[in-house]
Amino acid sequence: MTDQSHPAEPQPAQPQYGGVLRRRQPFGEALPQREAPAQPEPLPTREPLPQRDALGQRDAPGQRDLLPRSAGSFFERTAPDQTDELPRLTAGEPLPQRGSDLPQRGNDPLPQRGSDLPQRGNDPLPQRGSDLPQRGNDQLPQRGSDLPQRGGAQPSGLGALPRRTTRTQRSGRHRSPHRLSVASDAPALVLAVPGTAAADTSDIGARVASIAAQSCPGVDIRVGYLDGENLSLAGCLLSDEADTEGQDQFPSVVVPLLVSPSPAIDARLQEMAAQPPLPAIVAPHLGPHPLIAEALHGRLAEAGLARQARSSGLSISADGRGIVVLADVGEEAASAASVAAVLLASRLSVPVVPASLGNPASIVDAVNLLTASGAARPVLSPCLIGPEANVAVLDDLSAALDTPCARVLGAHQAIGQLVAIRYGTALASLSLAG
Repeated sequence: MTDQSHPAEPQPAQPQYGGVLRRRQPFGEALPQREAPAQPEPLPTREPLPQRDALGQRDAPGQRDLLPRSAGSFFERTAPDQTDELPRLTAGEPLPQRGSDLPQRGNDPLPQRGSDLPQRGNDPLPQRGSDLPQRGNDQLPQRGSDLPQRGGAQPSGLGALPRRTTRTQRSGRHRSPHRLSVASDAPALVLAVPGTAAADTSDIGARVASIAAQSCPGVDIRVGYLDGENLSLAGCLLSDEADTEGQDQFPSVVVPLLVSPSPAIDARLQEMAAQPPLPAIVAPHLGPHPLIAEALHGRLAEAGLARQARSSGLSISADGRGIVVLADVGEEAASAASVAAVLLASRLSVPVVPASLGNPASIVDAVNLLTASGAARPVLSPCLIGPEANVAVLDDLSAALDTPCARVLGAHQAIGQLVAIRYGTALASLSLAG
């Protein structure tokens, strides 16, 4: 092992390539002694740095004052006075003690628990007994004769409960507006059909009545025509004249089979409803209502002029077909057709324009407007049930404009449901008036 405390001997220089190697000395000969290394020259000593005086200036001769001296006491600080020494304690001198100036615990003794403190025995806590209010003294109101009852004599000083005047929720599974639950002695429903029974070749009145009977089962439904002797409306209203004695309600409710108001037909209905000994009530017209737009959509889909399903969300029609909704004669009929056109446009997402049969120029303008807007071959959609207008005019109009035309609404399912809805509205008005 090598002693790490002594420096390692210098190794001989390695021979250069191409030189002559030194031969070893024979055994026994002394090795050549190495020369002692030369002692290095001592390093020159540095001169001592100049010392700073008390004012922070160097003491070197010829050194100029680099910082200006001011007349103030900034550069002339004096050392603290060494004469004011802190008081020192000598050996054996006692430390200052707290004397009588400080309050001692022995002077004012703490209060002891004794008779001075209030005891619970003086004022006993209230016990559960007869002093507490008992439920038997003031009994809760019981459900009995004390509460006001809906029927019979009311107790003195208590008023009857208010009757709900709003529309109540129907019972049963079918809660649609056209599903009615009426009493067995409910007024009869008289369906007033314009025209004569002979002109109704498609038997629209009877078919609509059968659909309405599904929505209000048990109701006496009759079909009466405004003109002609066969199945006349006057005969339907006078059929129960013998049974009206002693009754305190209207014997029948007349529902006109009209989508929109018609001044001539409405005047005749009011006149005929006031003739019997017990006047009947005339229900509102079938439109405007969303079911009218549903019926128009159904007739267009049957003719292949519109898709079967209604649009949902943002939808753009593939064929770009426009629709002209044809209304009956009169301003009120045109107004009802405008509402139906808006509802139909929302169902199909296509442009829909209303027009009136009483103004042929409006029909031509509607077709030109749809053609100019990019609609391909507009179609006609009559907003009519059938008996109130001349259906042959629609065929001539379709041929003149070279546009297809859908069928009239007729006995569509939505029309029969609307008849039941108008009948229920009339019954609600009768109950409120009674």
